[in-house]
Amino acid sequence: MKKVNYLLSAAGIIAFGCSTSKQAAVSTQTPAAQVIADSIRKIYAPDKRVALFDVNANGNVVVGETNMPEAKVALTNALQVARVTYTDSVRVLPDTSLAENLQAVVSISVANIRVKAGHANEMATQATLGTPLKVYRKEKGWYLVQTPDKYIGWTEGGGIKTMNASTFTQWEHAPKIIFTKPYGFGYTAANEESQTVSDLVYGDVMAVKQQANGFYEIAFPDGRAAFVPVGDVMLYKDWAASRKPTQENLVTASKKLMGVPYLWGGTSFKGVDCSGFTRTVYFMNGLILPRDASQQALVGQDVDTKNGWQNLQPGDLLFFGAASKDGKPARVTHVGMWLGGPNNEFIQSSSRVQISSFNPSAANYDGGEHHRFIKAKRITSKDALFDLSVASFY
Repeated sequence: MKKVNYLLSAAGIIAFGCSTSKQAAVSTQTPAAQVIADSIRKIYAPDKRVALFDVNANGNVVVGETNMPEAKVALTNALQVARVTYTDSVRVLPDTSLAENLQAVVSISVANIRVKAGHANEMATQATLGTPLKVYRKEKGWYLVQTPDKYIGWTEGGGIKTMNASTFTQWEHAPKIIFTKPYGFGYTAANEESQTVSDLVYGDVMAVKQQANGFYEIAFPDGRAAFVPVGDVMLYKDWAASRKPTQENLVTASKKLMGVPYLWGGTSFKGVDCSGFTRTVYFMNGLILPRDASQQALVGQDVDTKNGWQNLQPGDLLFFGAASKDGKPARVTHVGMWLGGPNNEFIQSSSRVQISSFNPSAANYDGGEHHRFIKAKRITSKDALFDLSVASFY
């Protein structure tokens, strides 16, 4: 109800401030249609990483795209209330050219997802083998997709298998295994000396066919078959049920990534950025966090650090950046995870995954991050986007 009232209010202001002539309504310095589109964007897509509303006014043509039908309806209603004359060229995704193939599953060990189509563009995030995706649009061999944690970006078609609803349901209901080693391979035969089919990283999910001779025969989403050693995987349902995000388990998981290189947009054992690291640690313990540091800072419970570090527990997230100043809110740009101990240590991905300290006398003291520290958060199952022990992510 608040959204509707706000939009009508914004539209009313525009109508009141302009001539009652429909033609005059679009002749102001900032077109009324653009003002309304911007107000819709602020309400429905304040974070463009997880919601798409790319709509602008070009003369009297309102053009763009959105993945939210409700935002398009709100835009249309607000334009009508404001009596704006316009031509509607806004498409609601998914694009009709995709026909019925509106789902996809990642079919390589790690798929890179970029802010724009093309290998030269910035990497936004990654998705591991078996991750389900929503598909919105195709452009020259690249697909605009959305991950289960709502992140939107472009990935190359060769790294995913697009599916219609029926095929996706078959994949979704197939028994699964999850790869639980940092790195490994699938083979053409039940023999580690045989040809590799694909590399694999922790968190990769595959359909399982049968077990024999110390290997599982598995199927990739794109139909390729392979064999993986039994000791490298777990049945997905058993793995999910065994996840316990205790302090000890979070610390143990974090240290398994020690030395993994920093990679902007990385969320796997091939490379992690700061929030990709904390997200991977929590994923290994059954909880799915939001993707970026600024998003992770919005979940969980605040931990009081005004008088020191004594209230922190191993596994708490530490956030860094620019403190609030001159009425501007704090800006989070980095995240790490508290370890504790006599040297007040924390672990972070900064050039590589490494253990740092807030103790100025320690050899691993990180004075830069110490001075940029903003706040700490404690994450529980109710704070996560998904709890894999009670809800399937795949």
